[in-house]
Amino acid sequence: MSDEAGTDPTALDRTAGDAAVTSAAATDAPTGPEAADEPDTRPLDELLDDLYHGQERISQADIYRRAVAAGLPAALLTRIAALPEGEYAVDEAADQLGGTVA
Repeated sequence: MSDEAGTDPTALDRTAGDAAVTSAAATDAPTGPEAADEPDTRPLDELLDDLYHGQERISQADIYRRAVAAGLPAALLTRIAALPEGEYAVDEAADQLGGTVA
């Protein structure tokens, strides 16, 4: 009589399993081109911590020079180079550059 219902219980299990895999994959961290857009900002945070130790404001040029000397990745150097000339407090620099130091 189970044939009268017209459903195969194993087909339902496979469908539910596929949906679970699909929804789990959607919540994972991004991969592909969108993941490459955001560089790791930990080196930037460490640089800003070091730079601003005992300093209130530092010029964009000084931040850039120290970043080059520290060997920061090109993506972070590009962000620093794009800062308008002037002096920045640590929280201003972090906000502009995408760092987390405050």
